[in-house]
Amino acid sequence: MANTQTQTARFVTAKIAELNDLARTAMGVASRVVQTPGICALPPKEQSRIRELVETFDAFTPDNDPHHERDFGAFTHAGHKVFWKIDYYDRAMEYGSDNPADPAVTTRLLTIMLAEEY
Repeated sequence: MANTQTQTARFVTAKIAELNDLARTAMGVASRVVQTPGICALPPKEQSRIRELVETFDAFTPDNDPHHERDFGAFTHAGHKVFWKIDYYDRAMEYGSDNPADPAVTTRLLTIMLAEEY
């Protein structure tokens, strides 16, 4: 029984990671995206480059991805420490999602921010 539960948990985690990768690589299509005021204050070219770095981020480690869901990342660009994170909401964006592995009931919100805004 425990083996089946472990397999199910791994499947759910893998599905969440897959959906989070899609949320990053198809920003605005597979997720909603917001940038904090600190990011928005940067020149448009810098903002664009930061979004590109989020889209291509693959430096997941046990420190920044302990649950293997690929829902957080950090990097430095042009002297700015940048964080991005993905949160899970119901489709109406009123409450947290009951099942982040199910895109039919979950809206992903990708937030891009300067580390100092966290």
